[in-house]
Amino acid sequence: MFQTLKSDIQAVLHRDPAARSALEVMLCYPGFRAIRMHRRANFFYTRGMKLLGRMISEWCRFRTGIDIHPAATIGKRLFIDHGVGVVIGETAVIGDDVTIYQGATLGGTGKDVGKRHPTIGDHVTVSAGAAVLGPVTVGSHAKIGAGAVVLKNVPPFSTVVGVPGHVVRLYGCKVPCDKIGQCDDGQCECIGTELCVRTKENLCGEAGVDLDQTDLPDPIEQQLQALIKRVEALEAEKKTGNSEK
Repeated sequence: MFQTLKSDIQAVLHRDPAARSALEVMLCYPGFRAIRMHRRANFFYTRGMKLLGRMISEWCRFRTGIDIHPAATIGKRLFIDHGVGVVIGETAVIGDDVTIYQGATLGGTGKDVGKRHPTIGDHVTVSAGAAVLGPVTVGSHAKIGAGAVVLKNVPPFSTVVGVPGHVVRLYGCKVPCDKIGQCDDGQCECIGTELCVRTKENLCGEAGVDLDQTDLPDPIEQQLQALIKRVEALEAEKKTGNSEK
């Protein structure tokens, strides 16, 4: 119990530069309070005292603005930053060292039964306003960009942006890339650079957490750039053909 409390506090101190002490985290961080209240609610809910578990979760929502169903499964060192508007559904499963920002939703689509909420792997970042909907799986070390809507499974070591969500980075490489997955062969351009996320594959705890939310390629811009290059190439071919005549 006390080890879990200590790890929850350390997660906030490591990932939020504004956090200055354990006491400040305990008194002033709604995300931390919501996680602690959820752990109590889950304890009662999973032991047959479902009404008491729901009452604790409703009090948590009233106090923090964070709505976590008491049946949700949450791993170690979850950090909910700011937290207002975060929703985590009943059958959601969250791994270790996950970071969730304000306004994010791990919800259902309204038509599924049974397992109807997402499964989130380890070291995942879900940015502000993002929504992961339905019984989808988000692989470990993935990043969901701000405002993205994820309706399909997300592979590990990927970055997803857009509505609906599109994978724009995989293993640190921009998509499309002919050498994705060839990092071990030394053929990928990102090998040995900060973009090579494979360097985080075997890291655990805070060492494997990636909070970078700025290096998110725009898939629409990429398509426009590809079209521009194609048009320029066709114009160059046309000019070459005219000059030969």
